[in-house]
Parts: sequence; C-alpha cells; structure tokens
Amino acid sequence: MTIQFRVADMERGQRWYQMLLQREPDFIPHEGFAEWELIPGCWLQVAEGEQATGCGPLRLGVESLEVERERVIHELQVEWFEIYQREEVPVKWATFADPWGNRIGFFEYHEDFEKVERLAKFASR
Repeated sequence: MTIQFRVADMERGQRWYQMLLQREPDFIPHEGFAEWELIPGCWLQVAEGEQATGCGPLRLGVESLEVERERVIHELQVEWFEIYQREEVPVKWATFADPWGNRIGFFEYHEDFEKVERLAKFASR
C-alpha cells in the first residue's frame, strides 16, 4: 500500500517529513521523490508537484497525542489542532496539515490492551 503527498518544494518537503517521522527516507528512487516505509509494505511517498485537492488524512499511531501535538507545533510550526474522542471509539485522534495543505493526523489508543491486540493481529499476518 502507498499513499502519496505532493509538495511544491521537494527539498523543504523532504526535510519537513524527515522531522515529522524523525528519520531519513528509506528510498529515494530519483530526484523529486522520497519514500518512507511506515510499516512493512506500507509506504508514504512525498513527490514534488502540484498538490492534489483533498489528500488525506494519513493518520499515524502515537504513544501520546498531546506530546506529539506539542512536538509538531514547535518543531514544524503546525497550527494548534484539536484532539477528538468519542466514548464508542477505542482511539482519540487529531488532524492537521503540512505546509502544502496535505492532511495528516495522529491517533492514540485509549487502552494499552487495544494497541497490543492490534499489533498482535498485524504480526500474525
């Protein structure tokens, strides 16, 4: 599986996503294109070009939504964003935008057992 976001300035875009993901790209096949393997077989592609309308959100699981929100606000100059939760949903979530308008978000499980169960299902595949 892949998801692709486009950025108008590839150098700036690659740096921004490196800071977001806290690591270098896993693969740069050619100029104007970088990829990160988020989990085995699931790739985030960042490509230079005109942004497609309505991309995302791509939501990434985190240990603490509040900690990650503070980090991206300070390190990436993301605008403050709301964290949402509903009683019947096992996660809380939030969505924000990169400098090019691509929608990204985070989610956090309410209970550790939920996270463990999901990871166990993934590992067994």
